[in-house]
Amino acid sequence: MRAAAREATERAYGPYSGVHVGAALLTNGGRVFAGCNVENASYGLTVCAERNAVARAVAEGERDLRAILIDTNQPRGLAPCGACRQVLHEFAPELWVVLVRGDDLHLARLSDYLPDAFGPADLG
Repeated sequence: MRAAAREATERAYGPYSGVHVGAALLTNGGRVFAGCNVENASYGLTVCAERNAVARAVAEGERDLRAILIDTNQPRGLAPCGACRQVLHEFAPELWVVLVRGDDLHLARLSDYLPDAFGPADLG
């Protein structure tokens, strides 16, 4: 997963912020789907690495997600933004989230990043 996320980070398109992010999403079936951030001059149209990875997995018929590893060119690492947390929660509220922080890895559950989350069960 780490190699896939690193490769995605290197392919990221971040000409405005200089921030490059790669994510590797592991399914319970053992498949890995990578995504990178793609910025746009109209900032609101930027797509994050995590959501790109989810879209790739779903497009390939995978929805049973186990873990996501997030790599970046930022030395402190970056946690998923709020939108990505919500999208990940849609498929796996207890997803493992692994952040690359320099030479270290930080492991937590998605629910640690998005407590008391709104999800499909809240729609009745």
